[in-house]
Amino acid sequence: MASQTPTDLTSISMDPIFHTLKIIPFSVLRPPRLRLKLPTLTLPSPMTVFALVLLTYFMVVSGIVYDVIVEPPGIGSTQDPATGSIRPVVFLPGRVNGQYIIEGLSSGFMFVLGGIGIVLMDLALDKNRAKSVKVSYATAGISSLIIAYVMTVMV
Repeated sequence: MASQTPTDLTSISMDPIFHTLKIIPFSVLRPPRLRLKLPTLTLPSPMTVFALVLLTYFMVVSGIVYDVIVEPPGIGSTQDPATGSIRPVVFLPGRVNGQYIIEGLSSGFMFVLGGIGIVLMDLALDKNRAKSVKVSYATAGISSLIIAYVMTVMV
């Protein structure tokens, strides 16, 4: 009896009443034969994956997590010392690690605009496209990249 496996040991040491209750129902009943099909998952299209990655990138660089945790105001305001009128303030002055909601969204949009410009410039290098389409892609890509860079540096 030295070569018994752990399952043999558990069946020997089992309570006889429990063993009977376990065996009797399955001597009469049998489990059904199920023929289940595994669900087939289709992969999303590359454009769907690109859109989700771009949306995730926009949310990360915009500071959505910061906005949810800290709950800053959407936009600030300051009083003009010369006229006394209230002016809107988009960028939070004096705090390096703080932002208004509109500041994060605008900077995130500029980063995404620059990324789209790089993608458009890459599409302009395709040899199978017409020359006018390649020039349009290159012009749109370079202009969006320049706009994004200038608007990001203007602060």
